[in-house]
Amino acid sequence: MRKISYSLVLLSFVLFSGCKLQKMMKAAKDQQLEVNPNPLEVHADTVKFDVSVNLPVKMLKPGLVYGVDLKYLYDDKEARFERVEVKGDDFPSSDTQEPRVVEDFQFPYTEGMGNGVLVMQGVGIDPNKNKETDPQPEPALEIARGLITTSKLVQTPSYSAMVSYDYKDGDIDGWTPEEELEPTNVNFYFSQGSSVLRSSERNGERGKFFQAFIAEKNVTRTVSITGTHSPEGAERINSSLAQDRADVIEDWYRRMMQRYDYKGAADSINFILKPVVEDWTEFKMALEDYDGIDQSQKSEILNVVNGSGSFEEKEDALHKLSSYKAIFRDIYPDLRTAQTEILTVIEKRSDAEISVLAKQIADGELPADTLSYGELAYAAYLTPSLSEKAAIYEATVGTYDNWAAHNNLGAVYLAMAAAGEGSGNLEKAVTQFEISNNKKSNPYATGNMGVAELQTGNTSKAYDDINSAVGMSLPSKDVQGFNGVKGAIEIKKAAYDDAVRSLSSSTNEPDNLFNKALAQVLSGDNQNALSTLDELEDADSDYAMGQYLAAVASARQGNEDDAVTHLTSAVSSDSSLKEKALTDLEFRNISGSEAFQNALK
Repeated sequence: MRKISYSLVLLSFVLFSGCKLQKMMKAAKDQQLEVNPNPLEVHADTVKFDVSVNLPVKMLKPGLVYGVDLKYLYDDKEARFERVEVKGDDFPSSDTQEPRVVEDFQFPYTEGMGNGVLVMQGVGIDPNKNKETDPQPEPALEIARGLITTSKLVQTPSYSAMVSYDYKDGDIDGWTPEEELEPTNVNFYFSQGSSVLRSSERNGERGKFFQAFIAEKNVTRTVSITGTHSPEGAERINSSLAQDRADVIEDWYRRMMQRYDYKGAADSINFILKPVVEDWTEFKMALEDYDGIDQSQKSEILNVVNGSGSFEEKEDALHKLSSYKAIFRDIYPDLRTAQTEILTVIEKRSDAEISVLAKQIADGELPADTLSYGELAYAAYLTPSLSEKAAIYEATVGTYDNWAAHNNLGAVYLAMAAAGEGSGNLEKAVTQFEISNNKKSNPYATGNMGVAELQTGNTSKAYDDINSAVGMSLPSKDVQGFNGVKGAIEIKKAAYDDAVRSLSSSTNEPDNLFNKALAQVLSGDNQNALSTLDELEDADSDYAMGQYLAAVASARQGNEDDAVTHLTSAVSSDSSLKEKALTDLEFRNISGSEAFQNALK
């Protein structure tokens, strides 16, 4: 009897428990579920949302649990989520207050998810009896439809930083087509108190070199002659001595130009005479290097020179020092000069000559050292053909094995990969950037490596490399170029405010302007986005996606007329945008209007 009685009690409990679950599920029809955001949105390749479950008063019972199962259905596939459980024991006041639970969810975005639906089913659970009801309702209830994929409109720019052909450092000998001047310096020396150029100066080694140089008729821009005098007493009497010494050298120079038949070329030479009178600068420099007296004697001299008094008073004071004879004998003669500097134009090959020679080098007809590294880099700059640039730099790195040449070859390969020219160029670019950085860590190869990493899908490494590069010493144009790529990556990372800052410091290329406007839209700044898109239209009036994004920004502002106007322009430039607009949830609030439909006919 005890056994039968026990069975009856157990059966009665099960029926009572089942009755409570059914009552709970019946009350669940009045539950309220909210999804935020709705529609769902993708950011940084992830769809994040939260679901709040509000249950009716008296629905929950102690010991029982109400579960909510969520699924995102798309293209015969589904993404499942962990069950939301609302436990009766957690809400002791559920008879008078509505229980509410909020849970966060996320799932990775893949292509094809845009037209999916988020659905739910509820279940009643008795954990003590390990029992739950069938999911309700059947079929599942749709609580959100589709995804907003506006963040996926980001354009991925490619940028290649080239070391300029005129770059110079300890390793790189750059070259420029611009006129460069080469200094030639010759000093002539005079006797004490005299401005007569002695025959020993004219016919000596310096004089012969000077005459031979003028005879070569080098293209000369300026001849600067600095006349000086020493500070001894006899010389101070002639206040024009420094000027006279400079005049003597100019006169001799002009007479030699006549001898060597300079004709009109002489008129183009600018003679600059700079007499230095009563100036101690040259004297102090010579004294510093002089070892004919000790340091204490030098200090005595400097105390006089740097002290008060006129030039003549200082010279008189020097005359009284024990070291005077030594400096008069060893230092003063070198101060009685006419220091001559001639700036001549460096002779250079023409653009045409460099291009022809570079082609022959690239074709293997001439050795690479026929041209300097800088000339080869300039030849690569001159040609618009990426394949010709690559051939020139391939020849260059074989002879001029420096970090800049390897970076530039990699930059050309990177540009070829972005343009879809040939295969394997991305891998070859990475190799060259690695070689460049191994030879010398440099921001060019570091930033370019980041661009290459982005093209292979390694967004995190790409961002780190580009961020490092823009923080190093780079020309502003390259910082701006890399900032454009950096901003695009920041949009992919959903760092929209950072993206706006980066893109505001990038070049005004159409893709950069578009990405900046996109980041502004995604951060909620639609008005400034429209201003940026006006700049884009000025830069490229046929940029269809710019008009499309302007329609999105206008729709977000609730401005149907402007949204339709921009959409009309967008589909006029690119008819494929019609289909996109028809399914784009950005336009859900205006898609039923006649104007919207007419724009997409």
